[in-house]
Amino acid sequence: MNNALLYGLCVLIWGSTWIGIKYQLGVVDPMASIGHRFALSAVLIFAWLLLRGTALRYPLRDHGLMLAQGLCLFCINYYFVYHAELVLTSGLVAVVFSNIMLFNVINGALFMGTPVNKLVVLGGLIGLVGIVLVFWPELAGTSMNDATSTALLYCLAGTFLASVGNILSQPMRTRQIPVLVCNGYGMAYGAIAMYGFALLAGIPITIDTSAVYLVSLLYLAVFGSIIAFWAYITLIARMGADRAGYANLLFPLVALLISTAVEDYQWTGLALLGMGLLMLGNWLVMRSERLQ
Repeated sequence: MNNALLYGLCVLIWGSTWIGIKYQLGVVDPMASIGHRFALSAVLIFAWLLLRGTALRYPLRDHGLMLAQGLCLFCINYYFVYHAELVLTSGLVAVVFSNIMLFNVINGALFMGTPVNKLVVLGGLIGLVGIVLVFWPELAGTSMNDATSTALLYCLAGTFLASVGNILSQPMRTRQIPVLVCNGYGMAYGAIAMYGFALLAGIPITIDTSAVYLVSLLYLAVFGSIIAFWAYITLIARMGADRAGYANLLFPLVALLISTAVEDYQWTGLALLGMGLLMLGNWLVMRSERLQ
């Protein structure tokens, strides 16, 4: 599959997962829901790999990398973001998380020695301004207080950890570990860790047997986790974490388009200007290295 299709998958799927996440909140504690999501994803991935006869034995060093990626990308970062969304508007969370592309640039330079592409940084900053304009009504309505400040720190911490998880995927690709193997072990480790944290915190690991919860869980596990993360990690290996990270600026727009159809979202002049800036930023990022 070429890069353009992988990129589109990430944007479209992650742009639609907000519906699934919305239906996960309420009855079941977020810790348990996150654990369920990635446990189911890991089981499905390993079942597929076993059917294909893929080798699953790797040295402890590789498992250490997969454990670290699992904690950063499929566990603690989601815990932080879920808790941030209990206080912050979805627009503000989207804006903060959009900084992952810039975190990818910084972390790639710090930990991997990846050269900083100025065109990618410029495109990312323009895109970030665009997403701020799109969600400006939500941002302007947020009052700063202790709870809000704590939630912002949660969101920044989750974004940073997700970026570290992105960077960790690169040495595993260098060691020629297949993406699905990395993701399968990472999701399994993330789910086990999340269940462990829940038990330590005295949080019951329950499940909602309603059709809405189970269908949304299946969607998040198969599409939002297995397919989208496979596409995204593959993109990182091909394009670098900085360019692949731009998908995180675009998927909130997909969510907004869905909101237009479902929740009668009203477009403003600022929102249209913001979308134009996002498209310009995306063009600059992609121009730095044409999609194959």
